Amino acid sequence: VTFRNESARETWPASAMHPSHTSYPGSSIKKCESEEMMNIFDACIGLRQGEEWSFVFNEIGSLGYHDHLNPSMFGKISVEE
Repeated sequence: VTFRNESARETWPASAMHPSHTSYPGSSIKKCESEEMMNIFDACIGLRQGEEWSFVFNEIGSLGYHDHLNPSMFGKISVEE
């Protein structure tokens, strides 16, 4: 899935729940800036207008996400086999 920021406001896609980002297995905001950063569902940084961040989901199910910079913005991603 590719998240593209088309707004003028920065956005930071990450696994639910705010602020821990631990809903997706193995993810945690504590892993940002670590060797595990490439394997977690967390952009770990705000995306400016026009910037993109992609993540490959390997877990099947309905997965919650949110915008870390605006936690009232959230949604679900459905991953099917």
